[in-house]
Amino acid sequence: MPGTPSPAPTPASAEEVLHHGLRLLLDKDITGWVGLWAEDGTMEFPFAPEGRPRRLEGREAIAAYMRDYPGHIDLREFTDVRVHRTEDPETVIAEARGLGRIVKTGRPYEMDYISVLTVRDGTMTACRDYWNPLGAQQPGTEFHGTAR
Repeated sequence: MPGTPSPAPTPASAEEVLHHGLRLLLDKDITGWVGLWAEDGTMEFPFAPEGRPRRLEGREAIAAYMRDYPGHIDLREFTDVRVHRTEDPETVIAEARGLGRIVKTGRPYEMDYISVLTVRDGTMTACRDYWNPLGAQQPGTEFHGTAR
């Protein structure tokens, strides 16, 4: 039908999926962000402090982890986003600074991230997220379960 906008193309490359995922997080569209994950995808947090999950296995576990994120962290922008390509076209390394506020306290939220993301067939299959554990120990950032 003329004048009807066509749906946005599904992102395919690792870099496209990364940028699309960042936009969904800023839009607080956790359902959409979780939809970018492969059914058997894994998230790892190598620097997670005691009591915080270090590994999530499967889309359902990732969804459960992220479900309450917007109610705890009001993420407003990503700055200094840099994407580094690797020899594997399905894997990128991303650097970004997340800015917003902690909902419970109103305090500023600032977190530097380095993530290694692997995407196959347009879906995220693995992510190792190296964030600063000190920033995650602020009151009000406890948006997930405590299982290791």
